[in-house]
Amino acid sequence: MTDDEHAATARQLRRGGYRVKRFAVLALLAAGLSGCALLPGGGPAPLDTYELTAPRLDATSQRSRRQILIAEPSALKALDGERIVIRSAPGSIEYLSGAQWADRLPRIVQARLAETFQRSGRFSGVGLPGDGLAIDYQVITELRTFGVDVRGGTHAQVELFVRILDDRNGTVRASRLFTASAPVGGTSNNAYVAAIDTAFGTASAEIVAWTDGLI
Repeated sequence: MTDDEHAATARQLRRGGYRVKRFAVLALLAAGLSGCALLPGGGPAPLDTYELTAPRLDATSQRSRRQILIAEPSALKALDGERIVIRSAPGSIEYLSGAQWADRLPRIVQARLAETFQRSGRFSGVGLPGDGLAIDYQVITELRTFGVDVRGGTHAQVELFVRILDDRNGTVRASRLFTASAPVGGTSNNAYVAAIDTAFGTASAEIVAWTDGLI
């Protein structure tokens, strides 16, 4: 074979190789597009998103001049997020499938606890950090349990450890663990979260009454 024939053959191989590579890329793109089309709705189903509610308390006309600050609760990582905790065995933590809190759980608890204190009408001022109040006391909360326990009967369980800090001298006036539970009335996400909300409402109302009697 002459040099010219070798060169012509090489050019044909290069052209053929280019066509093979180009076809392979187009095939991959087509496969990817067809895979996307198979996804229902073009993506995963949205999660059910939930909030907590503040219980309605009987407001009192005897409002004191005390002003309190509701600090953001502390929590271990399992509770410091948007996932809803399910306990199925000792030392085991799972999460409610297809559901989430609307924000980090400590932020939701902080906001709803502040709202509960405000609804009570027993304090002249209730605020969050940055509100600029002249604070007398701080309500410092730790989330210890907050979710649904499916061991031996399905029920919501809430445990909040609360400290009352005298903001004028930095001393802890008192501390107490508040525990509340509520039965789950179904198997849906709505039923699970409704029970958690009920338990939280019971605990937060008790926290307000205790704080009012203490300071």
